[in-house]
Amino acid sequence: MLGLCALASAPRAAAQAAEAATLDRVQVDATRLHRVPAFDTPASLDTIDIDGRNASAGVNVSDLLRGVPGLSARDRQNYAQDTQLSIRGFGARSTFGVRGLRLYADGIPATMPDGQGQVSHFALAGAERIEVLRGPFSALYGNSSGGVLQIFSADGEAPARGHVQASAGRDDSRSIGASLRGADGVLGYALAGNVFETDGWREHGAARRRSLNVKLHADTANAGRVQLVANHFDAPDAQDPLGLTRTQAQQDPRQAASAAHQFDTRKSVGQDQLGLAYEQPLHGGHALRAMAYAGRRSVAQFLAVPVAAQSNPLHSGGVVDLDNDYGGADLRWSWPGALAGRAFEFPAGANFDRQRQHRRGHENFAGGELGVRGALRRDERNDVRNVDPYAQAWWRLAPRWSLLAGVRHSTVRFESRDAYVAAGNPDDSGRIEYSRTTPVAGLAFAPDDDLRVYLSYGRGFETPTFNELAYRADGGAGLAFDLRPATSRNVELGGKWRNDAGASAEAALFRADTDDELAVARNVGGRSSYRNVGRARRQGFELSAILPLGERWRFDLAYTWLDATFRDGFPICTGSGCTDPSTMVAAGTRIPGTAQQQASVRLGWESGPWSAALEALGFGKVSVNDPGSEHAPGYALLNAEVAREWRFGTQRLRGFLRADNLFDRNYIGSVIVNEGNGRYYEPGPGRGLLLGLRWQWVGL
Repeated sequence: MLGLCALASAPRAAAQAAEAATLDRVQVDATRLHRVPAFDTPASLDTIDIDGRNASAGVNVSDLLRGVPGLSARDRQNYAQDTQLSIRGFGARSTFGVRGLRLYADGIPATMPDGQGQVSHFALAGAERIEVLRGPFSALYGNSSGGVLQIFSADGEAPARGHVQASAGRDDSRSIGASLRGADGVLGYALAGNVFETDGWREHGAARRRSLNVKLHADTANAGRVQLVANHFDAPDAQDPLGLTRTQAQQDPRQAASAAHQFDTRKSVGQDQLGLAYEQPLHGGHALRAMAYAGRRSVAQFLAVPVAAQSNPLHSGGVVDLDNDYGGADLRWSWPGALAGRAFEFPAGANFDRQRQHRRGHENFAGGELGVRGALRRDERNDVRNVDPYAQAWWRLAPRWSLLAGVRHSTVRFESRDAYVAAGNPDDSGRIEYSRTTPVAGLAFAPDDDLRVYLSYGRGFETPTFNELAYRADGGAGLAFDLRPATSRNVELGGKWRNDAGASAEAALFRADTDDELAVARNVGGRSSYRNVGRARRQGFELSAILPLGERWRFDLAYTWLDATFRDGFPICTGSGCTDPSTMVAAGTRIPGTAQQQASVRLGWESGPWSAALEALGFGKVSVNDPGSEHAPGYALLNAEVAREWRFGTQRLRGFLRADNLFDRNYIGSVIVNEGNGRYYEPGPGRGLLLGLRWQWVGL
């Protein structure tokens, strides 16, 4: 309540209409409401503008998310693994990709129907903004919606414009990106690409990435629009230095685990996707939007699995070979009008998504040679699909009161066909279906034009992924039919304030109570099986503020306090090969991968062509395993940047220099939760410089 009281007592300003025009100039899509400003919605929603002024290489999405409260985005210094993302503790325990959150790129899902996602293909070179939705209304996006993160590319517009940016940093890292966009009559285009290479801060950490994003549109009759989005991503043979033990991280944080060299651990990813959207306003304010997409993602990963472990007939080998074909469609109708004489907006629709996966496993040796593709040990075809109708409504029920409510019904079907059946390795084919209805509602009150107070409540659910369903805890054949989806009840009390001087602040108290939380049951013969372990609670407080300090200075703050714990005790297995879950996790133990506190403070200065900023980041200690027996210590970092801009008519040249970790602190940047060999720790980089040059033009 302290945060809400602070908002209520904040000074008011006079020119409220001008402020509304400033803050609401960008349409926010996360709530699917086109005539309701984000300021009026009873939800925690942040928009990060990407305007070319960021002192960043334009490669890691984590660089742009430091100032979002409730969101943890950890750069792993390992391009064979995806950025670690969690929102209010959801997704923190993921050991593979992004788990428990919904991800979108230009409206195309980057999260598969089973809840597994990735952000590696997000095209930052041509991005315009990122939206982050937290709290109960995330449930309107369906399965595994502990939070929602969306990235949007800039649209083509006249006159033509573009940019080229080159940067270089430590460890021989270099990046070059470019964009070009424009429009001619009813046709528009936006092209963006990036090439990035690095030797890696840690040993055995070299990587190369190439991405291309194309966005085309054509305006049709009666203010309609057809839009085509194509995306290509290629990251061959990114080296994986693996995690370190606590002792190894203290002795030499830049080293790679010995097994990384022994097996040449690495990962190759290739992805191509295409999306087509059609929007058409109709008579009476009605509007239709239809979207369809399809893509293919291929992954080949070489793991550091000991040869001896693969002698078990149940083992799936040390090389993962995945081919994913995916696609789907979304059809939405919306109507803004009036109900009982007051403003009303009602969108409704349905979406369908499908993933078809061919998963193979091979031994990571051939004869005496390690780190090569060997004999086949796993061969299965998996199919997962969802069908989700949804509806929501916003109503100005009184001059100072508004109501936002919605409901979604999700049906998720899993099917697996096992083509690798051998002596001692049974047929693991099977199918299972999960279905849930997730309602959500929020009430907002406007004491005055500059202040909003709201209360929202919703239910969410999270199905097991295919990785978690693949094997039964009792060692029998077939999928893990006994696993139940985790269900949550979410409540949030929040407030928002702003003034005409550009100052703003938001605060929120939240709690999410989860039943049937999922955790590892045992690890046998290279097979990890899972179980439902009971109740969990994620509760906390968020505060963010933007405060102009005169004409040249600005202060930004983001703070999160999170209490994420298991509410029930449960037994687990520890160590590879465990068959007896006899180690107890006590009720009240902190959920691994979460920090109790994190904060971001930024002081910016701008005068004429010069700008500079000082940034401080702080994180509390992080538990690395379910029993809470080990922790990564908390840390604080200080970063600085300076930039100079030159203007030549409609052209701009901007140079920037950024220094990270000014005091060269040793710290653990990310953790690998429940890593079976005790190699939980991924050290963060020491002091380093990034030098960049960006040329922008309009109307050349």
